[in-house]
Amino acid sequence: MTVLNLVKLPITTIDLSPGSHLLLEHVTWEQYETLLADLGEERRVPRINYCNGILEVMSPLPAHERPHRIIADIVKALLDAQGRDWEDFGSTTFKKPKTAGLEPDTCFYIQNAEQVRSLMRMDMAKNPPPDLAIEADVTSKTTLETYATLQVPEVWIYDRERLTIYVLQGDEYQTSLNSRVFPNVSIATEIPELVQTAIATGTSTMLRNLRRRLQTGD
Repeated sequence: MTVLNLVKLPITTIDLSPGSHLLLEHVTWEQYETLLADLGEERRVPRINYCNGILEVMSPLPAHERPHRIIADIVKALLDAQGRDWEDFGSTTFKKPKTAGLEPDTCFYIQNAEQVRSLMRMDMAKNPPPDLAIEADVTSKTTLETYATLQVPEVWIYDRERLTIYVLQGDEYQTSLNSRVFPNVSIATEIPELVQTAIATGTSTMLRNLRRRLQTGD
């Protein structure tokens, strides 16, 4: 990981290779917001996180996108089978002014789905954080610190065919074998198996089989 100073090296001059990331220290909130504006709302890469003066810039690998998209499809299938409302907010930028900003790989509102379903922009001063955030491959301690600052109750990190569940306890995350969102599902074991099945047989086939299994209760 490379640590740089934003004042000495403009971010627009940095060319990150896929799979790499760096930290920029002593970055002000105003510099962070200016950077987001310069990069534009339609940007997919690089990924930008900010927490208490530290800016993290990440360039995901091409294979980074697929796992979290598959996991998002699985989450939707599970929620639908349970008859629960949900809203997928994808990689929306969430910001706590002057303190933290982050773009999840994908995230869901579940408990607060009705409250946010009509929103096109999030204001963390008055809107709740997402109930569940999902990250794949490119992540760091800074990422979890940012999520904790934003008070996201549960974060899943999928890396090297393993899923780790982090639940918020006060202001810090603790690893857990169980998901608060799906307390009766063995998420940590089932998600990696389903992702690998999707890669081997196709996502649509995996999802059809999963929905059939959920309907029959097998």
